[in-house]
Amino acid sequence: MNALRHVPVGRSGLLWLRHRLEVTRHGSSVLRRKLTLLAAERDRLKRRRAQTVTDWTAADATARGRLERATLLDGLEAVEAAAEVPPAEVAVPWTAVMGVRCPGEPSVLMPQRLPQLPAPGGAALCEAEEAYRGAALAAVRHAAADAALAAVEAEMAATRRRVRALDRHWIPALEAALAARTLQLAELEAADLSRRRSGRLPASPEDSAPGREPP
Repeated sequence: MNALRHVPVGRSGLLWLRHRLEVTRHGSSVLRRKLTLLAAERDRLKRRRAQTVTDWTAADATARGRLERATLLDGLEAVEAAAEVPPAEVAVPWTAVMGVRCPGEPSVLMPQRLPQLPAPGGAALCEAEEAYRGAALAAVRHAAADAALAAVEAEMAATRRRVRALDRHWIPALEAALAARTLQLAELEAADLSRRRSGRLPASPEDSAPGREPP
């Protein structure tokens, strides 16, 4: 509330307070509309995250099942040899939602097996490899959806704090200062009018001319 300590004096301060109050109320209204839009985006992202959880769970279960089958058919040594591949690369585009920076739809680049490495075992191991590629993509998509939801929820919390600060502190403080300044000016005007009527203060420049008798 330090800004209220520097309110201009007189009627200029009254105009300043009115303008500041109008701007603050408008800001609160804008932030409330932003909260409404963010809430809709949050609900969409919640549904998106729930779907990615389902997809990831299913893909992981499929990959585990095929790996177990490949281990039984091709042996553990073949599985370990097939695991000797370069790490996958994840690309995540970024987008803005109501001013919130969120990850978009990611992609996963699965590197090709190095030429000097032996080919994986039989068909079961090839199926397991393909299943794990799908599980990796599902996991990355879930991570992106979860991060986007967290970013939107964090922005909603920050926006709510700003709305509370405006509604509970700034707007009441400005209203109180405006009421006090209005009353102060009204009392000064009443006092000036009283002095004019009592003859202690000229009512106009003509009344203050030399030799002019007060009415």
